[in-house]
Amino acid sequence: MDNGFGSETAKIIHMEQVACFKTCYELLLISGLLKKPGYLAFSPRIIRMTFFLKQLISLILPVIVLIIIPWWIEPDLTVHHTAGLIFGFFLIIIGLSIMIWTISTFILIGKGTLAPWSPTKKLVVVGIYCHVRNPMIMGVMTVLAGEALAVSSLNILIWTVLFFFINTIYFIVYEEPDLEKKFGEDYREYKRNVYRWIPKLKPYRGIQK
Repeated sequence: MDNGFGSETAKIIHMEQVACFKTCYELLLISGLLKKPGYLAFSPRIIRMTFFLKQLISLILPVIVLIIIPWWIEPDLTVHHTAGLIFGFFLIIIGLSIMIWTISTFILIGKGTLAPWSPTKKLVVVGIYCHVRNPMIMGVMTVLAGEALAVSSLNILIWTVLFFFINTIYFIVYEEPDLEKKFGEDYREYKRNVYRWIPKLKPYRGIQK
């Protein structure tokens, strides 16, 4: 005889599955991996919180590149030369300044994040982007070079060079063609006038909007 215990258990399991699905769905929305349907409405507070969490999640990549990998590949992080520490610290400050400038431009102008899974909605051609196309990666590489110099690490220096080539291939194979499809002639004109890696002293002012 069915006393209802089985049906109640099934209901509880179903409710737990629904709750799990809702949690995963919200995490995907926050991360930018999933776009919310147009009929969903959120309060301004939720929208601001979601935007903040997207920016926070996007910082995972710099943390991995600048902290986790150098710590993993370099067993000796002690300072061997004071001069190297001073110059390395100087490079780190410069690189972090470039990164902060770039991230603020992403947020204020591009309305997006630095992460490839939640990119900017607008073509950013202002600020530091008037001088070079990939300032964020240049900032990261400057920090890595500073770390290598500060602790006299050949391993971190090799990682810096490898990081450069990985990103160059990524830009050529995927990102630049994707931006051409997304922004059309605006990006092609920008690409013709601003170099991928070599900063121009005179800022480009061709298509600022």
